[in-house]
Amino acid sequence: MTVTQVSAQELFRSAYQNRYTWDHNFPGYTADITYKYDDQVVQGKVRLDANIKAEVSEVTDEAAKKAIHGQLWEIGVHRIRRTFEQTHGENTFSYGETDNTGAVEIIMGGKATGDKYKVRKDIVTLVHRHIHGVVVTINTFSVHETGEGYLSHTYDSVYHDPQTGVQKGGRSVFTDEYEKVGNYFILNRRVIITVQDGNETIQDFIFSNIELLG
Repeated sequence: MTVTQVSAQELFRSAYQNRYTWDHNFPGYTADITYKYDDQVVQGKVRLDANIKAEVSEVTDEAAKKAIHGQLWEIGVHRIRRTFEQTHGENTFSYGETDNTGAVEIIMGGKATGDKYKVRKDIVTLVHRHIHGVVVTINTFSVHETGEGYLSHTYDSVYHDPQTGVQKGGRSVFTDEYEKVGNYFILNRRVIITVQDGNETIQDFIFSNIELLG
């Protein structure tokens, strides 16, 4: 009996397509936002439209408004549905090492040379990418299974200088929670704990009264 090993590209494609994304009928939504940081509590409104345009209103603190907008934009960007070819059509894939958890390393070539991922049980557990002049490394520790793909539940992120390898900023640990609104799973809370130079900061984004547009 001959056992045919799946190619690195097909292994990665399967995990890529197993991520939860919004379909092309996604209408956008509005929500109330409560943002807690540094013993401060800021409240306002948010709107994310069908084209993933993020808007924050009723928040006067510019730093808080920027932080909320950044998270809202991130939420939308990661839920956009793109085909594997659209995202990775100019890349090549090869196998790297398998770690002690059984996660398989996928080494990228082509346009994404220098990037790598890890895949375990149809889930991308590591992302190591060059983005906008920095290298971001994201480890996913647990996920939500929606029945329509997975969503990250707990994960961390660290940034490094691509030339020197020196860490930029602290290590941030994220915990994401979701609720289903209509046909769509939408983030309703994100807690970010960042440790830098021995100091810990906590940001808590709570989205409530989520309503689909239209």
